[in-house]
Amino acid sequence: MTAEAADLEVAKLSKFRDPRYRAIFYQIVVIALFILFVAYVSHNTAVNLEKRGIASGFGFLSQPSGFGIGIVLLMDYSSQTSTHLDVLIIGIINTLAVSISGIFFATLIGFVFGVLRLSKNWVVNKIAAVYIEVVRNIPLLVQLMFWYFAVLSVLPLVGDSISLGDSFYINNRGMNFPAIIPSAGFWLIPVALVVAIIASVMIGKWASKRQDLTGQIFPVFWTSVGLIIALPVIAALIMGLPYTISYPEFGRFSINGGWSLEPEFLALLLGLAIYTGAFIAEIVRSGINSVSHGQTEAAHSLGIRGSFTMRLVILPQALRVIVPPLTSQYLNLTKNSSLATAIGYADITAIFAGTSLNQTGQAIEVILITMVFYLTISLLISMFMNWYNKRIALVER
Repeated sequence: MTAEAADLEVAKLSKFRDPRYRAIFYQIVVIALFILFVAYVSHNTAVNLEKRGIASGFGFLSQPSGFGIGIVLLMDYSSQTSTHLDVLIIGIINTLAVSISGIFFATLIGFVFGVLRLSKNWVVNKIAAVYIEVVRNIPLLVQLMFWYFAVLSVLPLVGDSISLGDSFYINNRGMNFPAIIPSAGFWLIPVALVVAIIASVMIGKWASKRQDLTGQIFPVFWTSVGLIIALPVIAALIMGLPYTISYPEFGRFSINGGWSLEPEFLALLLGLAIYTGAFIAEIVRSGINSVSHGQTEAAHSLGIRGSFTMRLVILPQALRVIVPPLTSQYLNLTKNSSLATAIGYADITAIFAGTSLNQTGQAIEVILITMVFYLTISLLISMFMNWYNKRIALVER
């Protein structure tokens, strides 16, 4: 072997010893093996389906569904004319509705009880501790059944509804309250709301820079609340109140008019929010405890009030510890919504991966679509929370 060939061989070996090249090589190998595995499973599945005479494909989505759905949001549905694709869309909408609402209320409950858990008031502290320890240690499915069968199902009948004022009624069929019916010109109100939210974000950034330069605190929260309320109200007045209000009224056998929240939705929302809120409360408590007590003492020595200390000094630092595990709880809540089948809520698992699958027999396609939906939602939540986590991360100087 010549000297040049020996040098070339040494160069090749040195490249392979380089961790960067080895990492790229192993990643290529893993990806190739994964592609081969997927191709093998797909081919094997297609062959077995063909042998058994089972049709495959997604043509079943255009077939009439032929069954009723109890809870339908944002669209019309008919068992005679609607298709399994409509069932899928309704399942997605219902799942997103309860998941987004559950994330909002679970976050609110978790932050409140996480702060209360650190209260120096013995009664408040113990109430928060009992809530957290009891709720965390009872299975979610049991809690869902408790809210549905032991709480909401035993409420009074429609004729004996619990009245909250003249327009809010609670009974064993859910909650009824006034509905806003849009008319011409209503579009300006949501536009004004979006403008108010954007303006609030810009004011927050301006106030932060102003505080860094001058040390003066601008009331961002109350200013944002004022904008979010005032701009839509002004838009509504400009357009001449472009809506009507439909009030719930007692009919012969039910309450007509207004909006209603079915007991299945309420039970699932209460169960998910309260259960996940207990875990978030512990995350918030540990995040606050991770901030050095010297930060609190330094704030108090500067004459900063306790509420400002918590909101402006402690929580911004605690968020860097809170956000990563908080992401996991959001993902868990979204996936736990599939337990809706136990109480009859029409989410994607119940009506599409349940009823549609049984009627069409397209198990592989239905389950595949359902898994892709949950995977997509989970990835979107993770992407947003990772972006937010990077945004609040400490910047090294």
